[in-house]
Amino acid sequence: MVSEAKKFPDLWVDPEDDPRASAGSSATDERSVLVDYLRHFRMTFELKCDGLDAEQMARRSVEPSTMSLLGLLRHLAHVEQVWFRITMEGNEIPRLWGKDQHRDADFDGAVADDAVVAEAWDAWRREVAHAEQFVDRAESLDVVSLHPTRDPITLRELLVHLIEEYARHCGHADLIRERIDGRTGQ
Repeated sequence: MVSEAKKFPDLWVDPEDDPRASAGSSATDERSVLVDYLRHFRMTFELKCDGLDAEQMARRSVEPSTMSLLGLLRHLAHVEQVWFRITMEGNEIPRLWGKDQHRDADFDGAVADDAVVAEAWDAWRREVAHAEQFVDRAESLDVVSLHPTRDPITLRELLVHLIEEYARHCGHADLIRERIDGRTGQ
């Protein structure tokens, strides 16, 4: 049987070329295990979007869904913002993409425009960096959220939730990317 890599070499990423492998694991305790898993899924999502133009990023998965890689990117930036800046830190700030007013703004606003794609990547990278700094500064995984109207959540619970969130959306991204150009892997 011929492997997928041999049949479609330009559509498959060789595990030896996978940047996640070079990142290695620093998992020596609970915090580093959670951080490593979250980093892995963030990088996996980023790899799923690699090399796509604005039209491909905004291409919808299948009717009637509004899901696209760009929509997922905007959604994940929003998720990072809500859980860290709003929930954990208790900041009262407007939600990205106008989600205060329109629940599906992250997906509905995901249009094939280079500026929209660039804005989404900038927001996601900014929110991920902020989240990583928050986790690095936290005294322990038992730190509790400060949002005055949401149920309290510990940093430990939040990290597990984000791993689940990213893993689910990486599965979506897998299927969307394969539909766009046949690329599989990661």
